[in-house]
Amino acid sequence: MTWLITGGAGYIGAHVARAMTDAGERVLVLDDLSAGHPARLPSGIPLVEGSSLDGDLLKRVLAEHAVTGVVHLAARKQVGESVAQPTRYYRENVGGLTTLLEAVAEAGIKRFVFSSSAAVYGNPDVDLITEDTECAPVNPYGETKLAGEWLVRAAGRAHGIATVCLRYFNVAGAAAPELADTGVFNIVPMVFDRLTRDEAPRIFGDDYPTPDGTCIRDYIHVADLAEAHLAAARRLTAADASGDLTVNIGRGEGVSVRELITVIG
Repeated sequence: MTWLITGGAGYIGAHVARAMTDAGERVLVLDDLSAGHPARLPSGIPLVEGSSLDGDLLKRVLAEHAVTGVVHLAARKQVGESVAQPTRYYRENVGGLTTLLEAVAEAGIKRFVFSSSAAVYGNPDVDLITEDTECAPVNPYGETKLAGEWLVRAAGRAHGIATVCLRYFNVAGAAAPELADTGVFNIVPMVFDRLTRDEAPRIFGDDYPTPDGTCIRDYIHVADLAEAHLAAARRLTAADASGDLTVNIGRGEGVSVRELITVIG
């Protein structure tokens, strides 16, 4: 087996690349390095600099490296940016996935893991979100992830590709310092950024119907998320692998924003 990991030099992607390599899987990475860093990758992992929008490059990489499975993480992922630049998000997230699936189908590859997002659910009024909860994304980022799932499943049915879509919640942590999230967009790095500047962390919204008034979220450590991607990839190598799976990845235990800030501080 040889797995292509798109976006594999990014924060989550590099953790996936390391987890799969440590488990003995053969991997290579495709990344345009707009948010990824080559230094995150373990030595020996081939890195191809390029975009999933480049169909000719994809076909060449899949053929030259005899790729037999794909783990697709490459995507733009900032909610606010997606609201300001929706066409860019649809072009890169959905268009890039379309181009990749076309190359995968042409190459006869039969295993595909799609790194989706719990953003497909929007803001459901339920205590526990399951895979059967209605999908109603509230921003273009979530819309592109849901459209991506539809596309992955349709391509899987049409071309006999076994697929897994992973919907995960709020990602935090790092397995090693060099793998840390360098962007200040998610709550944990935002809190650390404020603290390192001797400023108090800011809380947006303190009137939620929760014990301390702040939003409760499910946080998953990025190393656990990487292991989930590895498990999904290995599930697709099983003798009975077929059809499609959709799986939520989380701890199933909520933590409020105020509780999280207290732990970090």
